[in-house]
Amino acid sequence: MKWDFKKFALAAFLRAVRTFAQAFISVCGIEGFTATFADIDWIRALSIAGVSFVLSLVTSVATGLPEVEQKPPQEVEQTE
Repeated sequence: MKWDFKKFALAAFLRAVRTFAQAFISVCGIEGFTATFADIDWIRALSIAGVSFVLSLVTSVATGLPEVEQKPPQEVEQTE
């Protein structure tokens, strides 16, 4: 199968950024319920979100992305 690397890289990056944001907001939200805004452990929140970002990229490479259309290879007709 033939695919466009630029489309794949952009889609994987955008998916990873969304995953980072979701993880970061989740950790901050959970800690925000039990503590004040100033008591949130920002390093921990960024670490968890960063690991989520990397895992999202690895998953995208390992399994592919449904939003990136795969093109079938071009068949060349032979003329005799």
